[in-house]
Amino acid sequence: MSVPTLRTERMVLRQAAWDDLEAVHRLMSDTRVMRYWSRPEHETLEETRTWLRFLVDQAPDSRDWLIEKDGLVIGKAGAWAMPEVGFLLSPAHWGQGLAFEAMTAVIAELEAEFPDLPALTAEVDPRNAASLGLLDRLGFRETHRAERTLLWRDEWCDSIYLARPRRR
Repeated sequence: MSVPTLRTERMVLRQAAWDDLEAVHRLMSDTRVMRYWSRPEHETLEETRTWLRFLVDQAPDSRDWLIEKDGLVIGKAGAWAMPEVGFLLSPAHWGQGLAFEAMTAVIAELEAEFPDLPALTAEVDPRNAASLGLLDRLGFRETHRAERTLLWRDEWCDSIYLARPRRR
């Protein structure tokens, strides 16, 4: 499955390629980036290679983009499995509105490609205030919460589930 290249004012969102392995590994081996992800940071390049396969050869219900700024991969945004969206961004680029800009482009593309999709969803650790704030600005609203949804190393984490109804 190939995803179209998306362009925003400051970035390019594009499909991953095998040449991106080292850049993606830098991102996914950073403890700050991965703290609230579904798994801890990658310890080996082989871990990242296995994960990258899902971005290079995307499943029919997956639409994921690498975020590139000034020729550097700085993050990932998209839907690992429709309709759930997610994003990662390098800490050097936090607080600049880049995740909002990227996700705005992703949401527009997903809604155009999947016109019958009633809503997009997201799952967030309640301690991840930055992601919750971003999703709120994007129009996501909490639908429910659950406890002990993810074992992250030896720590059970809770989840907040959100949805963004399709804008007609």
